[in-house]
Amino acid sequence: MTDMVNHPPHYTSHPSGVECIQITEHMGFNLGNALKYIWRADLKGQSVEDLRKAEFYIKREIAKREVSE
Repeated sequence: MTDMVNHPPHYTSHPSGVECIQITEHMGFNLGNALKYIWRADLKGQSVEDLRKAEFYIKREIAKREVSE
């Protein structure tokens, strides 16, 4: 039985064999989420939507950094 909460198929279908969380847990929230959406953009059939979500988080990170500079 597929575990759609902890290990849905798109979590482990990247050609590298690495789960995205193994990388994103070492990043900040915005960058980690952006990477997550980029990582899975071609794995779930919603590529444009996922790329727009990544863009949302990248823009948030840029705005955050511009304020602190």
